[in-house]
Amino acid sequence: MAIIAQHGEIFIILACLFGFFMAWGVGANDVANAMGTSVGSKAITIKQAIIIAVIFEFLGAWLAGGEVTSTIRGGIVDPALLQADPQLLVYGMLSALLAAAIWLMVASAKGWPVSTTHSIVGAIVGFGAVGLGMEAVAWGRVGTIASSWVISPLLAGTIAFVLFKSVQHLIFEAHNPFAAAKRYVPIYIFLVGFIVSMVTLTKGLTHVGLDLSFGQSFLLSLLFGAIIMGIGIVMQGRVVYEQLADDHFGYGNVERVFAVLMIFTACAMAFAHGSNDVANAVGPLAAVISVVRSDGVIDSAALVPWWVLVLGGGGIVFGLVTYGHKVIATVGTGITELTPSRGFAATLAAASTVVLASGTGLPISTTHTLVGAILGVGLARGMAALNLRVIGTIVMSWLITLPAGAGLSILFFFSFKGIFG
Repeated sequence: MAIIAQHGEIFIILACLFGFFMAWGVGANDVANAMGTSVGSKAITIKQAIIIAVIFEFLGAWLAGGEVTSTIRGGIVDPALLQADPQLLVYGMLSALLAAAIWLMVASAKGWPVSTTHSIVGAIVGFGAVGLGMEAVAWGRVGTIASSWVISPLLAGTIAFVLFKSVQHLIFEAHNPFAAAKRYVPIYIFLVGFIVSMVTLTKGLTHVGLDLSFGQSFLLSLLFGAIIMGIGIVMQGRVVYEQLADDHFGYGNVERVFAVLMIFTACAMAFAHGSNDVANAVGPLAAVISVVRSDGVIDSAALVPWWVLVLGGGGIVFGLVTYGHKVIATVGTGITELTPSRGFAATLAAASTVVLASGTGLPISTTHTLVGAILGVGLARGMAALNLRVIGTIVMSWLITLPAGAGLSILFFFSFKGIFG
């Protein structure tokens, strides 16, 4: 208690710095997952991707980021075992932030799309198991989170496979693909608006003081989906059929209609990503602030201050702008060749999976989800469409992430313990 009272302000300043560094890493590495498909399919440029991400990542973090932060803060290390020695939680959370941020910086420099969720969870488990004892880690909760790393790519891959098959059947196999695209794409746009607003309204907005019933959320989501669909129809109306000599079936024109849709899915994915992955940066930061402000009382249910979500959102945006282009190239063009229609199926599947997980408080990996979705689209076209060498490198980087986060975290934990004693 005395150590927290003595060094409280230093702990908060360090937590804010490390939290911002971690959020920068999330932006540099993970936002590429949100934007990679849109840029890779040439639906939007890198510059447009950054503008979309700046707005929607920030909104997702601020409006819908509160639910998952509680899992990252109090769900992995058992707070009851730390009541006698609360400064250990402070050292641990600072170590976890710094360890995960450094690993993300290394991975981003190499262009590896690794999981920020893996990084921070591995780091928290590392300091918990070694610094506090194996019994301090809520292994049941870790098991649930770990199972989501398998379930989320499978779920996203399955949704992407089904979505792309529906696009093939309804549009590409139609007698007039361009007319079919004009008819069915607004329905897909409605789906994007409805899914994202439904999960945001039902789960995400309690910490900003808006508590709606399920029925109210459902009606508002229908309305929001209809508004988004209306905007899409107006934008789609500007796409005029062009007869190209090398495009006998008019598929090029269909892809131009899907490029309009990709703008909406890019916004949805950025929002979904901000809502889920801001927790990786601000969860441990919120834990430190909570312990210091309450003079050592550990409350896993404490509300996240609004400025902490703003700090996390700002760091994510800064990371994308300064360093995000390397991982965007890997995700967007490395795994399989993407067109707007394929990119749409992958992005909507990933966004749906992420917002559902964010709504249930499960910190899944956006990276695993999106790569799973891209694999699902690739498989819908056959194994030959996949670049297995790039996929192998990505999986290897995933396997290294947990031990790297844990190892660095243990090192920093004992360093902080030695410095502040």
